[in-house]
Amino acid sequence: MDLSDAKSIIEAVLFAADKPVSVEQFMMLVELDYNTVERLILELQQEYDTEKRSFQITEIANGFQMCTRSEYALWIKKFYTTEVSSRLSMSSLEALAIVAYKQPATRAEIEEIRGVSSDSVIHTLLERNLISIIGRKDAPGRPLMYGTTTEFLIHFGLKDLSELPSIDEIDKMLGTSNEEMREELRKVLG
Repeated sequence: MDLSDAKSIIEAVLFAADKPVSVEQFMMLVELDYNTVERLILELQQEYDTEKRSFQITEIANGFQMCTRSEYALWIKKFYTTEVSSRLSMSSLEALAIVAYKQPATRAEIEEIRGVSSDSVIHTLLERNLISIIGRKDAPGRPLMYGTTTEFLIHFGLKDLSELPSIDEIDKMLGTSNEEMREELRKVLG
């Protein structure tokens, strides 16, 4: 195989892979020896550095993976925060807020606060991996309890749950002194 073709194949696989790819995996793919594959990966790394590309090849977990450079983390975080919050319905955001502030929360507790059935929004939040089942409540019927996930923190740009805004902070963001709204917030935030 031509080395230029092999290098392009390595680059394409790194671009498409969602986990680190080992040199051995590349060796089988392009049918080249260890040192040649390693040299081609190094050449790609140097090209990205020279061209000041927004991504790089990183050696991680006994393999190589393409990832964005750390200086672009803020922009990526903004993109994903905006993308997720804009794609969630108001019902989903309500249920997610209840889980985030009340966790662990059961479906019945979510529905009591929202005042409507929440089966479909809970299903949506589970599908998007923003909440997960974290156990069963020690109560009649042993209902499932839900909590937020690491994905929730990532999507909303939070280090941990302590960074969730307080009632006063939410009030300021909404610019409201509406007592009815504050009462609803108190129900959610407890």
